[in-house]
Amino acid sequence: MNQFDIKTLIENRYGQNYELHDKYVNRTLSKVLRTIGFDKVYKSAKGAYLYDEEGNAYLDFLSGYGVYGIGRNHPVVGKAIKDAIDMDLSNLVQLDCALLSGLLAEALVSLTGSRRDAVFFCNSGTEANEGAIKFARAHTKRPRMISLHGAYHGLTYGSLSLTVSKNFQEGYGPLIPGIGEVEYDNLEALENELKSKDVAGFIFEPVQGKGVYYPKDDYFVKAQELCKKYGTLFIADEVQTGFGRTGKMFGYQHWDLDPDIVTVAKTLSGGYVPCAAFITTREIHQSSFSSMEKCVVHSTTFGRNNLAMVSGLATIDVLKSENLVEQANVMGEKLRAKIRTLQDKYDFIKEVRGLGLIIAIEFQEPKKLTTRLAWKSLKAANQSLFIQMIVTMMMENHRILTQIASHNIDVLKILPPYVITDKEIDLFVNALDDTLSKVGNVASNLLSFGKRLLSAASEEKASKKKLASEKKE
Repeated sequence: MNQFDIKTLIENRYGQNYELHDKYVNRTLSKVLRTIGFDKVYKSAKGAYLYDEEGNAYLDFLSGYGVYGIGRNHPVVGKAIKDAIDMDLSNLVQLDCALLSGLLAEALVSLTGSRRDAVFFCNSGTEANEGAIKFARAHTKRPRMISLHGAYHGLTYGSLSLTVSKNFQEGYGPLIPGIGEVEYDNLEALENELKSKDVAGFIFEPVQGKGVYYPKDDYFVKAQELCKKYGTLFIADEVQTGFGRTGKMFGYQHWDLDPDIVTVAKTLSGGYVPCAAFITTREIHQSSFSSMEKCVVHSTTFGRNNLAMVSGLATIDVLKSENLVEQANVMGEKLRAKIRTLQDKYDFIKEVRGLGLIIAIEFQEPKKLTTRLAWKSLKAANQSLFIQMIVTMMMENHRILTQIASHNIDVLKILPPYVITDKEIDLFVNALDDTLSKVGNVASNLLSFGKRLLSAASEEKASKKKLASEKKE
C-alpha cells in the first residue's frame, strides 16, 4: 500500500527551500531574494499574514501579486475544495460538459453583465489574454492589436508582444507581428491607429499594474467610442484589477465602460488553484467555435478542472457574503489618506495614488542636500536602487512585504488583501514612516544599500565571465 505522506515530507525537508531552488529551479531568483533580504522560509499563512517557524508574523502587502484578495487560506474556499475532493467527482473527461464549469460561467456572466454571455476557462492571466487576441482576430478578420504604453499583459508570446517593454521582450524576438502601441491619454494617437480599420482589438488595464497609472478623466470612455466607430473590439484586462481590487467588482466599472471582452484571473483562484477566464459576447465566442468541426479549435487541458471551478465559485461567494469589494474601497481610501499625511514630513514623497487596494507611492529627488547627493549617486548606478532600498528596509526592519512597481521608476507598489483592518493600516504607515525617517536622516543608508546590490551584481558578472571562459576551454 502506498505510504506517501506529504506532511512528513514537508516537515523533513523544511528549510531546504533555497538550496533546492539553487539546484533545480530559478537560481537567479534565489540569489536576488537573498540579496534584498527576502530569503525567508514561511511555514504557514492566514489572512493578511505569513508566519515563519518561530511564529514571526509578516504583513503581506504583496498578496502574491494580487492573488490573495480575500486573504490567504480562506476557510470557505479551503472547505469547498476538500468537499469536492471527498465527492470523488468525475473530472477532465474533456468530451463532456461538466456542471461546475457551467456554474462558474453563469456566475461570471451575472457579474459582468448579460451582454457578455459566453465564457472560456483557462489557467492564467496571460493565457486569458492570448485567448482574447485569438478571438478578436477571428471575429473581426483583422490582423492587428493595440495596447498602451507601459502595459503589462503577460509573458507568453502573444501577451508579451502586447507588453511593449524591453525589460521583458529583450532576447525573445521576433514577437508576433501586427502589434501597435499608443501613448496613454493620447486619443489622437489611438484614432490614427484605428482609422486604418485593420485593428482587431484595443486592450487596456483599467489600472496599469506597472506603475499604478489610470486616467483621471474620460479617456477610456472616448477610447471605447473610437473602438466602436472603427469596428475594433474593446478589451479590458482585469487580471489584476478584477474581483474587487480597485474597490469595484471590476475596474472598468469606475468609468461605466462596456467591454467586448473581459479577461480575469488572480483573485478568482482564491489563492488555491489557478483559475482564469475571458468573458465575451456569444457572437464573438461563436466566431471561433463557428462549426461542429471547430468545437475545440481553442482549448486548454486543465482550464475547466473541478478544483479551479470550485475555487472560483467559493471566492465569488466570499466576496459577496463578506462585502469585501466595498471593504477594499473603504480600506483603500483610509490607507491612502494616512500615507498622504507623511507627505508634509518627507518632501521626497511625490504622490500617493490608486483605486481601492492597488496603491502606488511615488518618490522624487529629495531637497535635503546630503540625501539628494546620495539619491543621485544611486540613480547614476541603477534607476531602481532607491525603491529597492525601501522595499528591503520594510522587510528587514518591519517584516512587511511590498514591491517595486516597475523598472526605472521611483514607485513603491502595495497590493494588500481586502481583509485588512485599521490595525494593518497603522502597522504599514508607521513602518513606512520609520523607514523614510532613516532614509531622510542618514544618507549613508542609501549608499551602503547601493553598495550591497552593486556588489551582488559584480559577483554575477564575474560568474558569467568565468562560465564563458570555461566554455571556450
